[in-house]
Amino acid sequence: MASDVSGNRFLNINMDERRLSIVVFSLFFSWVLAFPFEGQILYGLAQHYNIEPHTMVFGSIAATFVGLFLCGFLIKTMSAAKKLILFSIVFCMLASSIFFFAPSNLWTIALISSSFLGGACVAAWGFFFKSGTPSNERIRTAADGLIYSNILMILINITAVYLSPYSGLGLSILMLVGALFFSLQLPVNAQPKAGQPETIEPDISIVKPLVFLCLFIAIITINSGLMYQVINPAFAHLEWLVSWYWAAPYIIALFIMKNLPRKTNRTYILYVAIAMIGLAFIAFMTFDRSALSYMVVNTLMLGACGVFDLFWWSILGEMLDFNNNPAKILGVGLSANVLGVLLGGLVGNAIYTSEVPSHNSSALALVVVCVTLIILMPLHKQLSKLLKNHAYLTELSEMSSDEQSKTVSNFVQIGQLTERESEIAALLLKGRTYKMIADELHLSQNTVKTHIKNIYSKLNIQSKMELVNLMMEK
Repeated sequence: MASDVSGNRFLNINMDERRLSIVVFSLFFSWVLAFPFEGQILYGLAQHYNIEPHTMVFGSIAATFVGLFLCGFLIKTMSAAKKLILFSIVFCMLASSIFFFAPSNLWTIALISSSFLGGACVAAWGFFFKSGTPSNERIRTAADGLIYSNILMILINITAVYLSPYSGLGLSILMLVGALFFSLQLPVNAQPKAGQPETIEPDISIVKPLVFLCLFIAIITINSGLMYQVINPAFAHLEWLVSWYWAAPYIIALFIMKNLPRKTNRTYILYVAIAMIGLAFIAFMTFDRSALSYMVVNTLMLGACGVFDLFWWSILGEMLDFNNNPAKILGVGLSANVLGVLLGGLVGNAIYTSEVPSHNSSALALVVVCVTLIILMPLHKQLSKLLKNHAYLTELSEMSSDEQSKTVSNFVQIGQLTERESEIAALLLKGRTYKMIADELHLSQNTVKTHIKNIYSKLNIQSKMELVNLMMEK
């Protein structure tokens, strides 16, 4: 403990845990995006040495998937997560340095191993994502981390394109140095925030909602893989534009979603984003290959990606409270994202390098969009059972305590509820589970369920979803 304190004094940085976790994630993830994961550095080095990049690219994506998926089964404590993060950052710095030399077998070994550790490091960050940010604020932490990491990625990409891939590589290593510097301050025994239980015991299993979410993520991100291997190569002649505009719509979409008004129903925006993906591929089929066409296609596609990425990052963020090992939840969820990119990339590359018309990729993408629409409704149903304050109650959770009490008081009076039913309705609307309500009011879970059944009957509704919608109308 003494060494940790003296170390923090030596670093002399005053930063709360939430901001610290965002800085660490942003710096490290910018390296992931700019180098091993479809990054401009890797493609630039491959072009410099006139070697085929796709084997390396797909190998690194597959290794990232494995690292994300396995991390939670190997790392089970915050202390172990911090050690893994520190080791991963140092290893990735050394592995990246190998690419300053001519291609050899060391390139393959360094790329695969650093990609594996990169995925594991992101999953391990889940411990600090959970401990540093209360559940109802994790959508903001996720948005900040994704925004800042993509801004840094654009900076690295521009450096790699306009100066040289080696300059971009050097800058990405500097990001790792910064990530290491701040990672040293990450806590190892953080206490839950006020009002934030260490682990919530849900009324229903987390497995089914998580499986639905992973299926949804994997399917919809097939379009991202197609985009990397079909759309991007079609506009390769616009390197000057692609290098900086690539992630701009993504960042803007994240910023808008993060700052939406309290009463905005984000569920409808998911359907809009699905339509945007379909329109992006239709535009790709019908437009020419001019700069304006690229901006239209990329704006639609990356804007939708920003909406969906923040959606499942925030969902996974709230799911962290349902398991003692947040690295497992975050890692498994994000591995579905990477798996979709890998599958879409393999299919897209096969289409692009064959005699098959590239329009077939757009047709496939539209099929994926239709399947996604079918899955979204049952997914929404599963998630609404588990995360009772997500999406529908976001605006309630952001209100002050006085505002919440006043809103709930006005609402329960309309239904002429009893005093006990009013208490339970208020807690239910604040996102409490049946067990949490039972513990707080010193009742059995069966009694709580009976009261809730009576509440629904008096208000002429049948589910928590209808209760939320009814309250939002008042």
